[in-house]
Amino acid sequence: MRTGGKQYRVAPGDKIVVEKLAGEAGDSVKLDDVLLAGDGSKLQSTDGLTVDAKIVAQAKGEKVTVFKKKRRHNYRRKRGHRQQHTILEIVSIGGKGAAKKAAVKPAAKKADDKPAAKKAPAKKAEAKKSTKDAAPAKKAATKKTTAAKKPAAKKTEKK
Repeated sequence: MRTGGKQYRVAPGDKIVVEKLAGEAGDSVKLDDVLLAGDGSKLQSTDGLTVDAKIVAQAKGEKVTVFKKKRRHNYRRKRGHRQQHTILEIVSIGGKGAAKKAAVKPAAKKADDKPAAKKAPAKKAEAKKSTKDAAPAKKAATKKTTAAKKPAAKKTEKK
């Protein structure tokens, strides 16, 4: 989809930051400019497709400093700018059928998250063991590289 002169790849449930749109937090927004639709190699027609989104918040971006200077002319101008942004949560893509699909997908993700959380501590223990084994190898490698650099520096001094 395209909004604010930029293109975004979205799916139901995604949160994106776009250029400022009219509305307040909690309002619904319908974006009509859909450029491409489909999964993988299966593409759909974009005629009549819309993206339904909900405004999560209106925010400002990071401060950008604009500094202008002309040498030897005592010309200096310093200004700051903070871009206005809107944070959107994508509710659905397309018509009525897409809204039903969007409601089903988050429920399936929640069911998958619980077993993954139970398996995660075992993976963390394995990761800690592997970092302990890898750490001595890195120290040995750094000693070799520093030893290799010192003779090269001496050669350049002799020339």
